[in-house]
Amino acid sequence: MPVSVARQIVFDVLLKVERQSAYASDLLHNELTSPMKPQDAALATELTMGVLRNARLLDFLIELYSRKPVPALDPEVGLSLRLGIYQIRFLERVPARAAINESVELVKRARKRSAAPFVNAILRRAAERSAEPAAGLIPGNLSKTERLGILWSHPTWLVERWLGRFGEARTTALLEENNRPSETAGAFLQPDERETAVRELERERVQLAPGRWLRDAFRVKTGNVSGTRTYREGRVSIQDEASQIVPLLLGVQAGDSVLDLCAAPGGKTAALARAAGYDAFVVAADIHERRLRAMRSQLKRLGQAGVRLAALDATTTLPFCKKFTRILVDAPCSGTGTLARNPEIRARLQPEDLPDLHARQSAMLKSALAYLEVGGRLVYSTCSLEPEENEQVVEEALRQTPGAHRVNRSEMMATLKPFLVSGANPSEIFDEDGAFHTLPPGSHTDGFFAVGMERIK
Repeated sequence: MPVSVARQIVFDVLLKVERQSAYASDLLHNELTSPMKPQDAALATELTMGVLRNARLLDFLIELYSRKPVPALDPEVGLSLRLGIYQIRFLERVPARAAINESVELVKRARKRSAAPFVNAILRRAAERSAEPAAGLIPGNLSKTERLGILWSHPTWLVERWLGRFGEARTTALLEENNRPSETAGAFLQPDERETAVRELERERVQLAPGRWLRDAFRVKTGNVSGTRTYREGRVSIQDEASQIVPLLLGVQAGDSVLDLCAAPGGKTAALARAAGYDAFVVAADIHERRLRAMRSQLKRLGQAGVRLAALDATTTLPFCKKFTRILVDAPCSGTGTLARNPEIRARLQPEDLPDLHARQSAMLKSALAYLEVGGRLVYSTCSLEPEENEQVVEEALRQTPGAHRVNRSEMMATLKPFLVSGANPSEIFDEDGAFHTLPPGSHTDGFFAVGMERIK
């Protein structure tokens, strides 16, 4: 039997994720831009992200049913088993027979025909035991940390860290949230034309709901916003609400000089440029020239082609002859606040990565503070939940930068308040020291951290 187009895409994307350390969301975006039925595109997305979010549990089940370690299997064989077991255990609308047959055909398509009987046998065993709760299959003699890691497909070392910081209830809620499909959010870039944009999107089969936090934000209930004319014309953007909040914390005013130090892919840059105004001096910097080239077309779509682009290493002395009134350091990070959206990170991130990230982030922040005008504001942000990348970076940079201090809680909340929806409580997302924190189970956004800083001399 022929393999469905959706499953061919899923198999090829997941193989690239494994072999090339690519990100599934980027690969899917490229694959799903070609004409295909909406239900096929939705199935491809669900299967790809579902397999990645549940990869550790799926591998545990493969080893339980086959009595073979997954690393000993050819990648194509392991992948076909993951895909088959995911459908059998998690997708009630897919008949087990269809899941088994298509996985077998995928192995043959990958030129691993000799493994087809093995895949067929393991998936039939999985189907026979699909009604057994996964928690009951995990050995009872394993530690709580190990059990949670297997059940929710997170690395044990990360679960252990979170248990120590958040406690069992909040950690379990975070693990569960990370295994749910991430919500797609965006913003109206021309708020005065919101009703027109909504009507146009509805005509293109996109249904929206209001944002949870921001007045100009929306959530996507159904449909593909990025495939619409409204999106192509730069009247709406796709961006998590917590990510939208970060540039607002700078309080950019018309005429401010603005530096976005780690700017790609450009969503925050565009927000900063809109606030600063058409004639303002706005610089977007990134270490990768190819990302800046992609940013150029993104900024053009969003009507911000006047932003100046600069390729530079932000960990070293910056090459500017003037200082800026507003600086954003949205630092490259571990991404542990985005594990629902980017589940590949779970298998790639290692504990020893955190000190390396901390060193680079600290260097970036210290470099940026040197170019902040007296009385100006800098915001340091990450999409990480880890103290090494957040509080510890801020504390280190402030110790080593005389005349710099944190913006207090009341000022940070006052900066954000005009942008919030009625009823949103900013005290829920700012701690006592004024740091902006979102944790997915409570905020229903990605996990973000941000701190405002100013120079007094």
